[in-house]
Amino acid sequence: MSTVTETKFSDIYILASEHKAYIPDKRTLNALMVFEPEDFDDFFKLVESSWDGKIPSYSVNYQGIYYRVERSEAISGIQYCIRKMPSSIPSVRVLGYPTELVNFLLTLRRSSGLILCSGPTGSGKTTTISSLLKEFLVKEGGFAYTIEDPTEQPIDGVYQVESGGLGLCKQTLPINGNWGESLKSALRSKPRYIMVGEIRTPDAASEVLRAATSGHLVLSTIHANNVTDAINSVVKYASAGDMSEDLAYDLFSRGMLGVIHQNLVGKGIKKPQVSFLFANPDTSKGDQVRGIIKTGKLNLGTSIETQMTRMSKGLSLFPEND
Repeated sequence: MSTVTETKFSDIYILASEHKAYIPDKRTLNALMVFEPEDFDDFFKLVESSWDGKIPSYSVNYQGIYYRVERSEAISGIQYCIRKMPSSIPSVRVLGYPTELVNFLLTLRRSSGLILCSGPTGSGKTTTISSLLKEFLVKEGGFAYTIEDPTEQPIDGVYQVESGGLGLCKQTLPINGNWGESLKSALRSKPRYIMVGEIRTPDAASEVLRAATSGHLVLSTIHANNVTDAINSVVKYASAGDMSEDLAYDLFSRGMLGVIHQNLVGKGIKKPQVSFLFANPDTSKGDQVRGIIKTGKLNLGTSIETQMTRMSKGLSLFPEND
């Protein structure tokens, strides 16, 4: 009989009332099989005892591996849907992104502003920004501060920079569930990079926009259907809080580095289907994308298509920089 750690699976479903666990059977597209690892009782006790009594989404670390837990109340009692996270963060180069896109993203490591990754649930958004942040730390060093709920990727620690020096990452949870206060605390820590696991509250959105326009490189995710929807979602969150919609669009236009939308497609090993839009990281140059976003009238289809075509041909996204 194998252990939880030894068994390969993506998700595990636990019915607390039956004290039973299920995982995908690997033979069919959707069917499950009963999962009876020898250390199930220890794993289940950790999952149950780690809930704080308030937030249904949280993470646990079992034998060095993170598991993202979603606790819900079913008719028959409590159930848990648990995602097994990687034991290490994959290189951004193996995520399935086009090589040209990866190379461009890595050029942004010395820039400041917001890199926003959007898409549906389970599309790999957090993996993308975690992999990118790890790459920045290895290539450039500096201090990174993450705010995540729950934490998913094992990114906390010290990194040896290729050219010498060190990178340091500190993973944190929101202070009492308050994303805005946590971001303010992050700024007082003087980080080079800030990673916000997901923008899902007005205070998080407004503080992310402020951080992106104050010299930091900010990475975050948001649930959205496309690039334009991602921008509008951040603005709507922010304007539901302490800033006007006009100010939110203005801050987004000034703080944006890029917005990526991804969805996982294919059978078996899925790969990201990606669309994107970038603003000129050289803010001393004129930039049509920033101008459009500032107006709040997001007619961005032509800009997205043009950038994706130019990148696929190996051309500069910003010929005015050449």
